[in-house]
Amino acid sequence: MPLAKNKHMITATSLTKSYGETTVLNIEQLEIPKGQCFGLVGNNGAGKTTFFSILLDLIKTSTGEIISNDIAVAQSEEWKTFTSAFIDDSFLIGYLTPEEYFYFVGELRGIDKAAVDLFLETYVDFFNDEILNQKKYLRDFSKGNQKKVGLIATFIGNPKVVILDEPFANLDPTTQIRLKQLIKAETEKRELTLLISSHDLNHVTDVCNRIVLLERGAVIMDKETTAKTLQELEDYFSA
Repeated sequence: MPLAKNKHMITATSLTKSYGETTVLNIEQLEIPKGQCFGLVGNNGAGKTTFFSILLDLIKTSTGEIISNDIAVAQSEEWKTFTSAFIDDSFLIGYLTPEEYFYFVGELRGIDKAAVDLFLETYVDFFNDEILNQKKYLRDFSKGNQKKVGLIATFIGNPKVVILDEPFANLDPTTQIRLKQLIKAETEKRELTLLISSHDLNHVTDVCNRIVLLERGAVIMDKETTAKTLQELEDYFSA
């Protein structure tokens, strides 16, 4: 997947987050270009979810800021018009059916039901006859099928930035493979900046143009993905 050559979509500068005397995130400078599939890896507590939470203005920084598409996310809500995310099942609405949820997301993004239906036809293989026309609420689906709904909903309305936290977790092997194909296709067919946090080193190195490794909130490694990246990460985590 070729990297975009134009300006950065997301820039984090002097970014820290502390709770009392404990600093959980400390990133001096991080720039993510438009059109890049960006992977964030690290052990539990490394700061991955904290970074995404700041990017989505779910928590405030201690110092510094994140600029997304020229908008300071903590100072304006304009970033919401081009950003979508699926962090966990709290992003879903359990008492809706999948169709109702997709229509709800479409309405938020100015997409009518007919356009949403047309959009969903593209993902029939990914759904594997387990999501649509099931006549049951999201709360009654398995964790894996709930995740399928949340993941596909992020692509409604042609967002410029998509944020996915642990997208491969709770998915069966077939769906994981389909998700990798989907991520590659979505990134290639539009100028989409896609950010992925994952513990699965194989999958994240397979789909991401670039990998950033966090340890105790700091950037330990930042490099474009090559054939050697997976081994380098495995060496780091096994040391």
